Amino acid sequence: MPQLNPNPWFFIMLMSWLTFSLITQPKLLPFTHTNHPTNKPSTTTKITPWIWPWT
Repeated sequence: MPQLNPNPWFFIMLMSWLTFSLITQPKLLPFTHTNHPTNKPSTTTKITPWIWPWT
């Protein structure tokens, strides 16, 4: 079964991960995000219970 032979596919996977890790990732990391996370206090909404007419 030829799909079990890792010889060509392992090299392709290794080269693609190295390309991503060494070239693509450092170019993408310096971009700034447009929406910075803020520490807003969480607002809790008042939950009114459902009134069942038959109880």
